Amino acid sequence: MSEMPLLPPEVIGSVCLAGETQFAPNGIVSRTVFRTPQVRQVLFGFDTGQELTEHTSPHHALIQVLSGTSEWTLGTQARTVGAGELLHLPPHAPHAVRATERFSMLLTLVRVDAPGST
Repeated sequence: MSEMPLLPPEVIGSVCLAGETQFAPNGIVSRTVFRTPQVRQVLFGFDTGQELTEHTSPHHALIQVLSGTSEWTLGTQARTVGAGELLHLPPHAPHAVRATERFSMLLTLVRVDAPGST
């Protein structure tokens, strides 16, 4: 069963991201905000010290840090990203993230169509 998005794509609406962010002691909580075949938005709440190990995505990823700070490994480069910053990762870019303090982020994944498709 897949989670119902907070904002159904067929309805005009709004959502308070700060109010919808959930945190769990020693955990990571994710909630789908919006989903269509081309775009998916996920709201994350990371407790201090939590991390996602290195991985890639076939999609463009836009990460907007909403609160707190996090350390990102982007390929071989380390970068601290804090509240109010936006990070773009092109498809297949290796990355990892660790919460240096409790933080929240909005992840937007944009599907990349196969070359030559319209």
